[in-house]
Amino acid sequence: MGLILSLNNFSISFQNSLPEVSGDYKFNYPLSRIAWFKVGGPAEVMFIPKDKQDLICFLKNIKKIQDEIFVVGACSNLLIRDGGLRGVVIKLGNNFKSIKYEEDHLFVGAGALDIVVSRFAASKGIGGLEFLSGIPGTIGGSIIMNAGAYGREISDILVSVEAVDNYGRIHNIDSNDISFSYRSSQIDNNLILLGACLKGYKEDHLVIKNQLNEIQKLRNDTQPIKRKTGGSTFKNPKDSKYKAWELIDLSGCRGMKKGGAVVSDQHCNFLINTGNASAFELEKLGDEIRSKVFCSTGVNLDWEIKRVGQLLEVSR
Repeated sequence: MGLILSLNNFSISFQNSLPEVSGDYKFNYPLSRIAWFKVGGPAEVMFIPKDKQDLICFLKNIKKIQDEIFVVGACSNLLIRDGGLRGVVIKLGNNFKSIKYEEDHLFVGAGALDIVVSRFAASKGIGGLEFLSGIPGTIGGSIIMNAGAYGREISDILVSVEAVDNYGRIHNIDSNDISFSYRSSQIDNNLILLGACLKGYKEDHLVIKNQLNEIQKLRNDTQPIKRKTGGSTFKNPKDSKYKAWELIDLSGCRGMKKGGAVVSDQHCNFLINTGNASAFELEKLGDEIRSKVFCSTGVNLDWEIKRVGQLLEVSR
């Protein structure tokens, strides 16, 4: 209760100094409403900009908590801790979800869902983007973490990005100037992605449709996509012949539980909120998996899910 009161007091102390915007401010907003895990504490301030100019105006004029800005997309590959996030959380709304195309190039807003982009490309006979349908999240988040699936990564199709820095200055960056690696990029943390140009190739509609159907069937058969989860929990290690899920299985972690958090029986690199888990329990379960895998195999698993916010020990 003390945390909620502290957040409210802090919000009141600076809300009058926040810039006037065309979008919406929400104070002490429960992030569990939008997180795929359905856990997490509140955002001190949630800002939903109306459009690019509204966001630029906000960044140019904000006077406080300049270094406490966090951008969220679909909140799919994110574990928000129970203490919530201080400062301003920016959620890109509908005006950041546009998709346009010219020949085999797509111009996509950072807030557009990967699966929506893949389906749009299919409708225009543009191939090479089918793998995006297997990635839960937005284009912006996928670029930041160089998300991938089924043998391809978003860096394979990225031409350029448009971004804005914390002072409201626009940057256009060629993909060749961005260093990408497995599930990682060297994009400056002070940049907020606004959109991207992606490149595919002309392809027969039926070929694309068949590939999309194959990916959807594979996901349905192998992943708990209808559960409260956050996608792949750990990265596949570079120094092992086994994938992360195989190491977890070999270490006897399939079905492990911690309160309301459980390791999926369907795909043991997925953690599931069975309905009443806390973020603390999910993170603790992940740490216990890492410990067991290391003790059993000597391999140190790295988190793929990003964990953010203030840690609170909450068990239910």
